Amino acid sequence: MEKTTYRQALHDGLYDTLKSDPKTFLIGEDVGRYGGSYAVSKGMLQEFGEERIKDTPLSESVFTGLGIGAAMGGMHPIVEIMTCNFALLALDQITNNAGTLRHMSGGQITIPLVIRISTGAGRQLAAQHSHSWEGWFSHIPGIKIISPATVTDARYMLQAAVKDPNPVLLFEQAALYNMEGNLEDVREVDISKARVLKEGSDISFITYGASVYKCLEAAEELEKLKVSAEVIDLRSLRPLDMPTILTSVTKTHRALIVDEGWRSGSLSAEIAARISEECFYELDAPVLRVCSEEIPMPYAKELEQKSMPQTSSILQAAKESLHGGY
Repeated sequence: MEKTTYRQALHDGLYDTLKSDPKTFLIGEDVGRYGGSYAVSKGMLQEFGEERIKDTPLSESVFTGLGIGAAMGGMHPIVEIMTCNFALLALDQITNNAGTLRHMSGGQITIPLVIRISTGAGRQLAAQHSHSWEGWFSHIPGIKIISPATVTDARYMLQAAVKDPNPVLLFEQAALYNMEGNLEDVREVDISKARVLKEGSDISFITYGASVYKCLEAAEELEKLKVSAEVIDLRSLRPLDMPTILTSVTKTHRALIVDEGWRSGSLSAEIAARISEECFYELDAPVLRVCSEEIPMPYAKELEQKSMPQTSSILQAAKESLHGGY
């Protein structure tokens, strides 16, 4: 298997999408001459020209609306929003236009739009650039939410998203850009399915994004205690792949959800509720959650780390589930 970085995998996936589909184009702040805020679109302007790689003014609502209009006109636009926090400036366009038009037209209008958004903390960018809003966006019907955690998914999820007739928000975990991993030769991924990254029998870890690797580390530590943890990478946050989640929890009888979002009204709360509704009698312990502290993300490195889910807090919660029970 080829080794690559998460950033390079995103770059290659974007390049192949633009190369293979003449209806695609990329718009956003600094995507052209600067090469992208995270260098994902580096070299694209020279390769594809200004007609297909378009730098925009600092107005997320305007260029997201442009992308929606282009999608309605038969194009396959890819919109880059620099950080998750800035995506809130386009919330009206995403919620009231992208998310509704296919439904309101009875399927006569399709919105094959992909919005790429960086998300997550861990880089000392404080409250303006570090929050995880994907749980908020996953509340909105009419759109799909995906979040690649592995280099393979980073490489191939975009092509699948572009082919979808619905608007797709692709959340890239900024803390992973420099991460190296083995690129599997899969060529195509199903963006509606979760993936079991590690089989286990005693407890199910349900997570996505950078927290996947903290859960895998916690699972390794639990193995030393003769505890077998199963790790599920959600990949798709809307729709949720509940069959994979329920199959795992039915096997292990315990569930721990790890979510970088805030606990109140979170994606973790939705997953916990569905597990309780659909397989309550399979549980040997309450469904537990590890989330970020309910404060704006601090700038100071030590405080930032303490505010986020960490391997140690995942381990602590897992031990509580295993030894507490009902």
